[in-house]
Amino acid sequence: MKVIFQQDVKGQGKKGELKTVSDGYARNYLLPRGLAMEATNDNLNAYKLKEKAKAAQMAKEKAAALEAAERLGAVQVKVTGKAGSSGKLFGAVTSKEISDALREQFNIDIDSKKIVQAEPIKSFGAFDVKAKLGYEISGTIHVLVVEG
Repeated sequence: MKVIFQQDVKGQGKKGELKTVSDGYARNYLLPRGLAMEATNDNLNAYKLKEKAKAAQMAKEKAAALEAAERLGAVQVKVTGKAGSSGKLFGAVTSKEISDALREQFNIDIDSKKIVQAEPIKSFGAFDVKAKLGYEISGTIHVLVVEG
């Protein structure tokens, strides 16, 4: 019997996969537990439509990530910080501060978890910080830390 897996089943198949399994296994285990559904024409069509929608969504997200990467390269975000007499910052500039400054100054919304700092920013000056935007696309954020 052909089934479409609704969830990952160890040793059998992954979610969304179409596979042939024995009739007894499908009727007695997979179907009653909701782990799979029978691959009828209606179910196959629904599965194909879901796959098309998923592919379209992924393409849309990838295009948005590319656009964000382009916009990041063209801007320099200013982050203010307080420092002592030696010129070192009290604390460090965090990814959240960079994310908030981007949103505030340029209306670019990037999650702070996607901003990767190789080492903490603890002094004034200009720095380049990477942002992993998904789909193997990364951008560079130009950060200018000034006294505020």
